[in-house]
Amino acid sequence: MAHRHFIIHKPFGYISQFVTNHRKKKLLGELYEFPEGTMAIGRLDEKSEGLLLLTTDGKMSEQVRRKDVEKEYYAQVDGLITDEAIEHLQQGVAIGLYGEKYETNTCKAHRLETSPDFAERTRKIRDERHGPTSWVSITLTEGKNRQVRKMTAAVGFPTLRLIRVRVGSIYLRELPAGAVKEVPDFSLALAESDI
Repeated sequence: MAHRHFIIHKPFGYISQFVTNHRKKKLLGELYEFPEGTMAIGRLDEKSEGLLLLTTDGKMSEQVRRKDVEKEYYAQVDGLITDEAIEHLQQGVAIGLYGEKYETNTCKAHRLETSPDFAERTRKIRDERHGPTSWVSITLTEGKNRQVRKMTAAVGFPTLRLIRVRVGSIYLRELPAGAVKEVPDFSLALAESDI
């Protein structure tokens, strides 16, 4: 039987799983009737949104999780992020990871001069009375637990909203929150594609 592959815009409040012991958690299977054996490639935590790849092929999952495959995130942070903070992110920062200190790899990071055009989140972030926010793009080739959130906090700008917009050359583009799109294959897209 041929393997099947999907991209999804994971909404806020869902976990990147199909089963859980927590009855109140929202699962991916509530968004679409995926075939048996479908697995998420990597994860986005419950509060994170954006591009998630799913497949029935374990070998494809391994290809996508390679260390050289970039993952790009847009983070809305508390405050107007500074050039110094951006530079610190680029050079790597020390974050807490499982009770130890971990130094993140160098990465690509830059301030977004205009706010990205995403729909309002289902749960309000906060209002303008609490001060300004700004957006930053961070591109990683590693994926530690809650890494982007820990990185922005380490440079003094905690993440308020986090959206993954790209894996390799697969982009979220205009796919609305909660939408699922079946695609032919991920392997070519990791090199170059326009899925």
